[in-house]
Amino acid sequence: MSKPAAFVIGYTGATGKALVQELAKDSYFGRVVLVGRREVELNVENDGRFEQKTVDYDTIEKYEDVFRGCDTGFCCLGTTRAVAGKDGFVKVDRDYVINTAKVAKATGCKHFLLLSSTGANKTSFSLYFKTKGEAEHGVRQLGFDRFSIFRPGLLIANRDQSRIGETLYRGFLAPAKLFFPTRFSIPVEKVARGMLNNAKNMTGSEAEFDNPAIFKLAADEPAK
Repeated sequence: MSKPAAFVIGYTGATGKALVQELAKDSYFGRVVLVGRREVELNVENDGRFEQKTVDYDTIEKYEDVFRGCDTGFCCLGTTRAVAGKDGFVKVDRDYVINTAKVAKATGCKHFLLLSSTGANKTSFSLYFKTKGEAEHGVRQLGFDRFSIFRPGLLIANRDQSRIGETLYRGFLAPAKLFFPTRFSIPVEKVARGMLNNAKNMTGSEAEFDNPAIFKLAADEPAK
């Protein structure tokens, strides 16, 4: 029996890079398609299971062949308002996510795993939380066989670009982490491991994981 195939969008971001490394250490998927606007070095070039495909997210419907044959889709796509502006943030974190999910569904994807955020709510007054909630809602409406939503707290990572808000928030959370180590923040490696473990669990139709649940999921190590 052939091994399943997966695609990853948003693989050049902090969580996406961590996910690629987790996939490289695991033998569950026989083929992994890394979908993005450009190719990057990821230290998996010698692993024949991985292939990078470049797309234009503004015309993603033209790239059905990129997703064909992938029964699992990991979405770690996202930007920030500071980098992309208000309209750019909404376009990437909502429109690109939903439109890519539509193409994936049309080409046979059964399980879509979405990296969202704590506080995601399509009726929120916060642009960030509203956009994340709208993305969740839009993907849910597509009717995947399985839909898994990950809502981590503050993501801890060594980023190429520092974010002042995150730095301040980390300082604020430092005392709280002593008493609630899994409540407010999480390393991107834990999120990546949790997403992979969930992908390998073939039960259920829809699941939502908050920060503590992702920690628990990451600690559960299914057989490779």
